Amino acid sequence: MSNIDLLGRRKFIAGLGIAAGAAMVAPAMAVSEKADGVKWDKEVEIVIIGSGFAGLAAAIEATKHGAKDVHIFEKMSYFGGNSAINGGLFAAPGTPMQKKEGVEDSVDRMVNDQLLSGRGIADEGLLRHVASHAVEALQMTLDAGSEYHPYLQQLGGHSVARTYQTSVSCGAGITQPLYKECKRIGVNTHNRSKFEGFLVGNKGEVVGVKMRQNYHFGEDQPGKVLNIRAKRGVIMATGGFAQNVDLRMAQDPTLTADVGCTNAPGATGEGMFEMFRLGAIPVHLAHIQSGPWASPDEGGFGYVSNYSIFNLPHSIAVSRTTGQRFMNEIADRKTRADAELSNRDEKGNPVPPLLISSFKDSKAHPNTEKVIKYNVGWKFESLEELATHFGVPLAGLKAQIAEYNGYVKSGEDKQFGKDMTLAKNKMIEAPFTVVRLWPKVHYCQGGVKVNTKAEVTDSFTGKSITGLYAAGEVCGGIHGVSRLGSCSIPECMVMGMTAARSLMNV
Repeated sequence: MSNIDLLGRRKFIAGLGIAAGAAMVAPAMAVSEKADGVKWDKEVEIVIIGSGFAGLAAAIEATKHGAKDVHIFEKMSYFGGNSAINGGLFAAPGTPMQKKEGVEDSVDRMVNDQLLSGRGIADEGLLRHVASHAVEALQMTLDAGSEYHPYLQQLGGHSVARTYQTSVSCGAGITQPLYKECKRIGVNTHNRSKFEGFLVGNKGEVVGVKMRQNYHFGEDQPGKVLNIRAKRGVIMATGGFAQNVDLRMAQDPTLTADVGCTNAPGATGEGMFEMFRLGAIPVHLAHIQSGPWASPDEGGFGYVSNYSIFNLPHSIAVSRTTGQRFMNEIADRKTRADAELSNRDEKGNPVPPLLISSFKDSKAHPNTEKVIKYNVGWKFESLEELATHFGVPLAGLKAQIAEYNGYVKSGEDKQFGKDMTLAKNKMIEAPFTVVRLWPKVHYCQGGVKVNTKAEVTDSFTGKSITGLYAAGEVCGGIHGVSRLGSCSIPECMVMGMTAARSLMNV
């Protein structure tokens, strides 16, 4: 491949609907180059870019299969990436806790739930691959020391309860144990190391990377760029682009800087862009998911998100203008986000709806105390007090709660068809806990196309780009229009493990 070829491939960026130089909120984009004549500063066995679920799982799996010199590079000052601040929710079929709780589940059932949410354009082969190996990934976290709440959750769009959640109710309950395991087994880790491009051989194969040392996010970059040869290959685990406002607006103009985001600041997409420049196929970039459990009263993922995820199955979401329900509280994420966004006044201004729970049931989740303490949630002793505080019509709200409690008794939701399994015996009654709901940009379904070996497909040849693998949110097309909650961690980890196995030829 010549430098002219590389420059030609950069024209692919135009297909994303943006100017290449204007897309990034971070410093200038990476630029790949031909490796001929390059002076190598370092030679290693395996290069992994990104230290989230996918990168950490890949490092552990590669070492397990005999790799001796694995290096993880992380551009931020801290390890774990966006994974460390996610909800810590892990879906898998046929787990020990499901068997203990008498939950009937299977790979087919989990895949079918995801295909329904994907609205016809999800990749069944990749979903099946992930679901088939999800228990292995879950076991990796347990072996590393992750701890989970002693109960399963049934998240929106899932037909059964299959979701574990870390005891600390965030992704750090997985990334920290995996990172410690990486250090224990001798994986080399480098923070403040920014990916600056691939080094490419004469046949278009990836033979190494350029990494900038001493990188400080959002500042001028004085650090030296090292040319690092990867003897076995490079695994890209660089995450999504939800914090890249220009790129997400190019796909959906409504996702402006005014729209909140649950992601870490480093989720800006440079690694994805550079794979496109090499010829990787862009898939589903316009499908950007918003989390319907988020709160407009706090920044980022916050405390309310996990609180809501836990409570939605046995709570009601109501419009502040009518006091009536407007959605199935555990429908898939897109269905709920769209329904919440319809809550507006006559002028089109947002009127965030309310999630109302019984305090006796909500307090089972540790975040309940925090949402009240930090004034992002409220506790009310009576319905009158609640209605007055938010200006909700009392008569409409009383009638709605009475109707819903009837569904709790009968086990059938005649309004929206909500699965009432986890609402059994959980009446909406005083005292109440209330939070406000409004979606935040959360997950990018789009990215580079990969196969079930985690190989990156070349759009020019239809074959895999030699020496290049990708795993996690940087990949696209797996989930389709809408990803089910708690399916990102198994996807990231399974595909990271898969990349390691492919690279090690096992």
